[in-house]
Amino acid sequence: DGCGKCCLHKLQDVDTGQIFYTDVACRYLDLKRCQCTAYDKRDQVVDDCVRLESESPEQMGWLPDSCAYRRIAEQRGLPDWHPLLTGDPQSTRKTGNSIVGMVVSERDVGDEDLESHIVKWVGNNGSE
Repeated sequence: DGCGKCCLHKLQDVDTGQIFYTDVACRYLDLKRCQCTAYDKRDQVVDDCVRLESESPEQMGWLPDSCAYRRIAEQRGLPDWHPLLTGDPQSTRKTGNSIVGMVVSERDVGDEDLESHIVKWVGNNGSE
């Protein structure tokens, strides 16, 4: 759907398993279009990149609740703003469900600084 949230760095608490989102995106995410610039070879250039179409529902808990892949896996259907329902390829962005303009590239943030980039998305950009 072009939201880009799956391309954000996430941190997991080793004790609780809780997932924390950051506002730091993978270096291959085009921040203006929310599309991967290395999509066809993403799992070759990013060691922990996940091919979402092969995941089962119990393995998608790290994705935001709004994620179309997660919603389909959990049999909740597509959100009403999804481009496949609206017919508008820009509907994700127009409805505030995209991270365009809200994140930075990992090229600009060191791993040691990721904790200071933890965010809690609100409204349509919610991760819950």
